[in-house]
Amino acid sequence: MSEVKTIIDTFRSITTWSNQFNTLDDTAWFKPIEEGKASTAEIISHLMNWDQYLITYGIPAVQRGEGIVFPDFDPYNAIAYSYAKSGVSKSQLLVEFNATRLELCELLHEMGEETLRKPITANGDELCPHTGTPFSILSIIQDFIHHDTHHKNQIEEVLQTIVVHNSPV
Repeated sequence: MSEVKTIIDTFRSITTWSNQFNTLDDTAWFKPIEEGKASTAEIISHLMNWDQYLITYGIPAVQRGEGIVFPDFDPYNAIAYSYAKSGVSKSQLLVEFNATRLELCELLHEMGEETLRKPITANGDELCPHTGTPFSILSIIQDFIHHDTHHKNQIEEVLQTIVVHNSPV
């Protein structure tokens, strides 16, 4: 299996992981990961929002020969958090999240390895400030995988505390 296919498959795998939330009660679904932080619902919406940004703006910009310009994070994240609290059902949000992630993965697969590895700019920068390596769609997807993992760990930690507190003594 090629490295690119492995990366896309890893990126896709969060859809399987997120399906566990279909059985989560609303109290746990909307419980913040910690005081003043986002809930599982808001995090799922947040991940979906960034996927949609790549589909709608980022990848088309690269296909036109331009770089990706990401919006300011806090206001953009606030849109996702508001959507999660808008009354959208948990099942609908999970369906939308999975469909968006799968659409993005299909788009990545269709782009091909050469395009995915082609150096691009992100917010005008050629190199990732964390790794010093050139930006590419593939490197951004790898960053998104790390971002997914960060949020998965946060969610799993808070859900574990809910399970521990609700276990019989």
